[in-house]
Amino acid sequence: MLASDLADRYGIDRAVAETLVAYGFEPETFDGLRNRLTARQASTPGRTDANWVSGSIEPPQQGDLVPLPPSGSIERQQLARAGREAISSGQVGVLLLAGGMATRFGGGVKALAEVLPGLTFAAAKLANLCHVAGQLGCSVPLWLMTSFQSDGVLRDWAAAAATPDVPIDIAPQGVSMRLTPAGGVFRDACGAVSLHAPGHGDAPWALQRSGDLSRFAQGGGRCLFVTNVDNAAATLDPAVIGAHLAGARPLTCEVVRGDASGGSPWRVDGRLQIVESFRLPPGVDPLAPGAVNTNSLVADVEVFAASWPLTWFEVHKQVDGAEVVQFERLIGELSAFAETALLLVERDGPDGRFQPVKDPAELQARRPEITRILSGRGIEIAD
Repeated sequence: MLASDLADRYGIDRAVAETLVAYGFEPETFDGLRNRLTARQASTPGRTDANWVSGSIEPPQQGDLVPLPPSGSIERQQLARAGREAISSGQVGVLLLAGGMATRFGGGVKALAEVLPGLTFAAAKLANLCHVAGQLGCSVPLWLMTSFQSDGVLRDWAAAAATPDVPIDIAPQGVSMRLTPAGGVFRDACGAVSLHAPGHGDAPWALQRSGDLSRFAQGGGRCLFVTNVDNAAATLDPAVIGAHLAGARPLTCEVVRGDASGGSPWRVDGRLQIVESFRLPPGVDPLAPGAVNTNSLVADVEVFAASWPLTWFEVHKQVDGAEVVQFERLIGELSAFAETALLLVERDGPDGRFQPVKDPAELQARRPEITRILSGRGIEIAD
């Protein structure tokens, strides 16, 4: 659809409409979600169960969480060997979810905020891939899933940072407009239409739309390691790739022990999957699994190539002191469709893989551990 048509359809500025077109806005999907919102508000205002998971839900059973063997063990060495073979033969690519903005870090693009002095989140990921590629004598393709906010800056960064060992391509996610609870297009205090990125569940769509997925598959690509850019500890580990291959399931999700308000592993109608806490009906203890989703996963190319009907979840937020509604998809919901293995990894220590950073206070607290983890994986850390 042309920008002029979108501008007329929604009564928005031409510049906003052009942004929507550039990032693959789908008006039919948007209108359907808006109609769903208004219909629900008319029939059951204040209803809280719109996002609840359907079906029976229970914690994982014994044996559902498969531990990554400890470093130095024969089992770990065997997995690492299989992973190195897959990486060195071009079967493994890496996707960083890098659409976020560093609003709590003083502005800018979060991927380019410093995780350690002189080292940005994106640079830390790149350094790891360069180290792996150098060890194996191969190249490791890297993709950044950007948003309409981070795309331009990260394209410039990628153009300067890419190397023959780690070629970098960009796969922008989609964009949408926030709504009022009544279903109108929301405008901020300045009267501007408020845009948003519709969640990391866009990842398969973004790689498909960019053409990167088909090119990777045609070149012999077999699986993708996917992780948040702000989790510096989630590096490309051949043993994790080997564990995915050994598990013989198309999707492997990394989890750690502990409690959190985010996603956790559950059995839904007997099927293992990742479920976000906001989807749990009343009476279900969110801490029951005793494990937390890290949002790092390994997926076969076929998982990303399929058109799974991921749910558009209704998310309520505050913008300029007003309640707004936006619809988002979550990458963890792939586990509801693809057979999934749950790989139990370490949070801290030399083998730690989960050090997420959401704000400066968390970064300050995690920096010593992040420094130990990255320096132990061949990444040069400035004094």
